[in-house]
Amino acid sequence: MFSQSLQEILPLVQHPSHYLGTEINALRKDPEKIRLRFALAFPDLYEVGMSHVGIQILYHILNARQAIAAERVFAPGVDLEARLRGGRIPLCSLESGIPLSDFDIVGFSLLYELNFTNILTMLDLSGIPFYAGDRDKLHPFVIAGGPCTFNPEPLSDFFDAMVVGDGEEVVLELADAWMAWKDSGADRQALLKTWSGLQGVYVPSFFRTDTDSRGLQVVTPRFPECSTVRKALVSDLNQVPFPARPVIPFGKPIHDRLSLEVCRGCTRGCRFCQAGMIYRPVRERAPHGILSLAEQALANTGYEEISLLSLSTGDYSAIQVLVERLMSRLAPERIAISLPSLRVGSLTAELMEQIKRVRKTGFTVAPEAGTERLRGVINKNVTEDALEETVQNAFGLGWQLIKLYFMIGLPTETEADLEAIVALVKRLQRSYPPKGRKGRITVSVSTFIPKAHTPFQWRPQISLEESREKIHMLRGKLKRGGIRIKWQNPEMSLLEGLWARGDRRLSRLLVEAYHAGCRFDGWSDQFQYRRWLEAIEACGVDVDFYTTRERDLSEPLPWDHIDCGVSKDFQKREWEKALEGSETRDCRDGDCNLCGVCDLETVKPVTFEAETAIKARGDRHRIPERGLYKKLQVFYAKRGQAKYFGHLELVKIFIRAFRRARIPLRFSEGFHPAPKISFESALPVGTESLEERFVVEVALNIAPRTVIERLNQELPEGLTITACSMVHRRPPGPGPKLMHYTVTLKEGAFSEAKLSDFLEKKAWPLTKTNRKGRSRTIDLKPLIKKLHLLSPKKADMILEVPAEHSVRPTDVLGHIFDLSQEALKLATIIKEPEH
Repeated sequence: MFSQSLQEILPLVQHPSHYLGTEINALRKDPEKIRLRFALAFPDLYEVGMSHVGIQILYHILNARQAIAAERVFAPGVDLEARLRGGRIPLCSLESGIPLSDFDIVGFSLLYELNFTNILTMLDLSGIPFYAGDRDKLHPFVIAGGPCTFNPEPLSDFFDAMVVGDGEEVVLELADAWMAWKDSGADRQALLKTWSGLQGVYVPSFFRTDTDSRGLQVVTPRFPECSTVRKALVSDLNQVPFPARPVIPFGKPIHDRLSLEVCRGCTRGCRFCQAGMIYRPVRERAPHGILSLAEQALANTGYEEISLLSLSTGDYSAIQVLVERLMSRLAPERIAISLPSLRVGSLTAELMEQIKRVRKTGFTVAPEAGTERLRGVINKNVTEDALEETVQNAFGLGWQLIKLYFMIGLPTETEADLEAIVALVKRLQRSYPPKGRKGRITVSVSTFIPKAHTPFQWRPQISLEESREKIHMLRGKLKRGGIRIKWQNPEMSLLEGLWARGDRRLSRLLVEAYHAGCRFDGWSDQFQYRRWLEAIEACGVDVDFYTTRERDLSEPLPWDHIDCGVSKDFQKREWEKALEGSETRDCRDGDCNLCGVCDLETVKPVTFEAETAIKARGDRHRIPERGLYKKLQVFYAKRGQAKYFGHLELVKIFIRAFRRARIPLRFSEGFHPAPKISFESALPVGTESLEERFVVEVALNIAPRTVIERLNQELPEGLTITACSMVHRRPPGPGPKLMHYTVTLKEGAFSEAKLSDFLEKKAWPLTKTNRKGRSRTIDLKPLIKKLHLLSPKKADMILEVPAEHSVRPTDVLGHIFDLSQEALKLATIIKEPEH
C-alpha cells in the first residue's frame, strides 16, 4: 500500500513492479496486533536484494512472531531517488508503504563494501540522521549485520549496534530485548547496554578509538565487560528455521531460482578467503531436511530451478545421493538443479550426469591462480591435470561454455604466474572433444583484496597501476576466438580494499563521497571514480595507508576486538605456511588444525555421510505420458498494479502459478525444455486490459473450470482468470488486429483542433527507431479506425496493428496531440475486449 504521492510517480520510473510489494508469499500484518516494526533494509537494488537468501531467512524468522512485522526496503534506483526527492516523498517499505523513519528498528544487510554509500541514500531519503550520536527517541534504532561487520569500524559511527556472525537466533534476542525495553520506558542507552550483552552484538559507542604514535587507530572498550565481541554462531542449522515459503520476486532478479542452503562454513582453508574463516565450522543441513524443504518450497513457489547453496557445495558429504534423489523427483517436472559453488575434484562426471538431466545449468571453475606453486601459497591445492579432467568431463557431457575465475595480485605472484594463466586457459580450451572445434570459455579476472580475519590480512594490495597493467596483459594475450575475458574495474577493487581494512576515520569520507553524488559504486554504469578522488582529497585520506602498505604482524588491527573464532595465532601460522607453500589439510579429512573456532562440544563440525535414511516421497503430482494433453484457451484481465508487469515477467508469473496450482503442463523437447504456452499479444508496461488470452497445453484430466479456480488462487493482485475453454481448431495465423483503447489523461489534454488537423490530412507519418538504431516510417492514417474525444481528458480509439509493426496507443496519441512522454506514462490506458 503506497501513499498517493508514490503511487502517482510509479509509472514514471524503470521497473515499477519492483516497488509494489504484492509478490506471492509477501506478508502484510494487521497493524493493531504489531508491537515491533522491523525494517529489513538492503542497500542495493531490488533485483540484487531479492536474490540474497539471508534477507529471506530473517523475513521468515521475524514474521513467524505474531507481534513482529518485518518488512523489506531496498535502495531505490537513481530515477526513483530523484522523483522521491523532487516530490519530498520519504522512502517507504514495500509491504505497508510506511516511511522507514516510522519503524522501530532498521536493520541493514552489509554484504559488499561498494554498497556503503547506498546506506546513506536510504537514511537520507528517510530523514534519519547519518550518525548514531545524532539520533534520539524520535528515531528508530539503526543496526547492521552481514560479513562486512567482521570489520565494523569504517561504518561504526553510523550504527547503534552491529551483529557479527549468524543472525537466526540473535535477531530474535534483539527483538525480545527491544519489546521488554519498550515496556520498561527506559532510555536508549539502557537498550544498547542490554544488546551489548548478547553474543555477537557490537555496540560501537561502547568502544572508543585512539591513535598511537605510528598513526594506527586502536579500539578500546569503555566498559570492562565489553572487551571483545565474539561472533554469534548457530551450532546446528537443523535446529533453526529456513523459509519454505520464500517471497517470489517480480521482474528479473540476479538469481531467479529457489535457493536452499545445504551447508554453512568451509574448512578447505583457502588463505585469501574471508568467508572460509568467518563462517567456520562446517555445519551441514541433514539430507532428509533438504529434501523436505525442497518439496515444500517448490509447492509454494513454482520455481523451475533449485540452487544448492554453500561455500563449496561439492564438498557436502552426501552430495551425490542428495542430487540423485532430488533429480529422480524433479526431472519429470522439468525442474533443474544448479550447484553454483563447486571445487575442482568434487565435480565428478557422475554428478554432472545428474545435473544435465533437465538442462545444463551454469558451470564455473575457480583455479584462482595460474601455477601450482601459487595455488600452494593460497592453499588451493588443485593440479592442472585435475582442472583439465573436470573441464573435459563438462565438455564431453555437452556443456559448451565453461567459466573460469582467476585473481591477480596474490601474495608472491610473479610474471610467470600471469603467463601461466594464459597457458592454462588455452590448454583447457583445447579440451573440447570435437576435432577442429574449440570450447567457449569465459575468463573472469579480479584483483586480490586482502580481507580481515584471513592469513593475508597483513599483506599489501597491489597498486592501481599494477592492477591495470596485469589486466591489460591478460586481455591482450587471451584475445582469441572462443575466449571472452571479463574483469573487475581496478578502481573499484582499490576502493573495496580501502573499506575492507579501513578504520573509523573513514566515516567522514563516506559522507563526503555521498554528498559528492556517489551511488551504486559496485555498478560499472554508476561508478564515479573522479568523485571519489575528490572526496578522498577533501578528507585528506591516505589510500595507500589502508591498501598498499605492508603491515607488521605485531601491529594492532582495526578489527582486533572482533572475535571470529579463528585465532590470530592460527592466521600467523598460516601466513608462514603460505610463504613455504605448504598445505593445510581440511580438518574434515584429518586432524584438527587448531584454528580455535571449535570447542568440540557445542561448536564442532556437523556432517552427514551418504544417508541411507533418505526416503523418497511420492506425493508430487504425476506427469502425464506423452500425448495425454489438450489445448486450452485462457482469458484473463490485467488491472490495477498488474499493469506494471512486463510481458516476459507476466509469462513467468503464469507458468509458476500453474506449478503452484498443481496443473501439469506439456513441455517442449530438447536441451532446454519449456512449457507449451503461447500469449496472443504483448501488452506494453503501464497498459491495463479487460481481456487478454493465451493458449496452453495441460494434462488431459484438467477441466477448464479447474484452471480458473486454481489459478485465481495463485495469481498476484491485479491478474484474474475470467474464462477458459477448449481449443478445437487451429487459431488463425498472424495478421492485422483491431485494438480498442480508452485513454484518460492525468496531465495535459486532448485538443479538438489537433484531432481535426489529423482527420483532414491524407497521411500522418510516424517514424519509429528500434534499439539497434534502425528507423521505420509508418503511416498512422489507415491504422486508426476510430478516434473520438469523450472529453478533453478522455479518448476512445480503435487501432489496427499490422503483424509486421508494433504500434502502441501512446505512439499514436503522443504524435497526434503532441503530448509529452510524462503525460503519456501517467495516463490510464485500458484495452477493451475485442468485438
